[in-house]
Amino acid sequence: MSDGLEGVVAAQTVLSHADGEYGIVWVRGHTIGELVVRHGYEGTIALLWDGFAGDGLTREDIVAQLGAGRTLAFSRLGDWLPAAARRPPIEGLRMALAALPEDSAPATIAATLPVAIAALVRARGGKPPLPPDPALATAADFLRMVDGAAVEARLITALDTYLTTVIDNGLGTSTFAARVIISTRASLASAVVGAYGAFTGALHGGAPGLALDMLDEIAASGDIDGWLDRTLASGGRLMGFGHRVFRVRDPRADMLRGALRRLDPGQQTPGLRAGGRAPGAGGAATAQAGSAAGGQYRDGCGAHPRRHRPAARGLHAGLRHRAGAGLDRPRARAAAQRPDDPPDLDLYRPLARGMKHPRNGDQL
Repeated sequence: MSDGLEGVVAAQTVLSHADGEYGIVWVRGHTIGELVVRHGYEGTIALLWDGFAGDGLTREDIVAQLGAGRTLAFSRLGDWLPAAARRPPIEGLRMALAALPEDSAPATIAATLPVAIAALVRARGGKPPLPPDPALATAADFLRMVDGAAVEARLITALDTYLTTVIDNGLGTSTFAARVIISTRASLASAVVGAYGAFTGALHGGAPGLALDMLDEIAASGDIDGWLDRTLASGGRLMGFGHRVFRVRDPRADMLRGALRRLDPGQQTPGLRAGGRAPGAGGAATAQAGSAAGGQYRDGCGAHPRRHRPAARGLHAGLRHRAGAGLDRPRARAAAQRPDDPPDLDLYRPLARGMKHPRNGDQL
């Protein structure tokens, strides 16, 4: 008997498949790179939701749905923002999701997030929330609601790349929590609140906060190489390097690295943001030294930098001292044998009675 779900095949899905051995993520038959270049955030949502939240969905359909959803979310700010503005951002966002009506549609739930985050950010600065522009795409409108004015196209493109890149990563702990909740016939809104609660854990969405703490500690030491040597020699871990699924490379990190280079073409190596500081030589040097050091002390998981979350400092405050023993991450088996197979629209199908669970290394 296993004391957890690590490696257990708990579902079958047509939505995505993460191939850790080859460093590839498929989302409805498309690679992450293809989604970023050809579809963008709203176009990728159309692919994911097609057959579940509508048929024949297009990018334009999703832009319109999310625009209307942001307008509705803004009209409901009074239901939760006065109390949430006094709480840490991660708690405030949970309150925003908990305030959603039981019958909330998928687009309404998704559109609540950018409106809520922008309102919380502005409230912390003593500024009133800015109404959304439903004609804009999510990245452009979110940055406008935060900044108070239209922003440069390169910033919008970078954020759209980020949102598209991290849109789906298979049956992670938070998505599994949502599946368990929805199986009780609870509402979609309730499932999302539960999933968000799981995501805030230090071993899941809160993990980047630990990496940012590490960067602060390295910067304070004044000796990057010395800190890395001492930590690795004593059996310590480099937070943000290596991945439990991707053994060779995380393709999302590649996409985000390219987005950072386009954001600041004059910078040779994208730096890391921590605590609101601008990316600079210290962060870049740490990443380079970490990769080099990991090559000497490789533990089988690789030492390639993971994707970085520049907003992690604010959203993951308070999570850094709650790390437990380990993360339960079940697996989902792809319903199609190849990404270009005709999709089987049975979102998550329970395994047939008597079906054997494949071992971790089994090929699809």
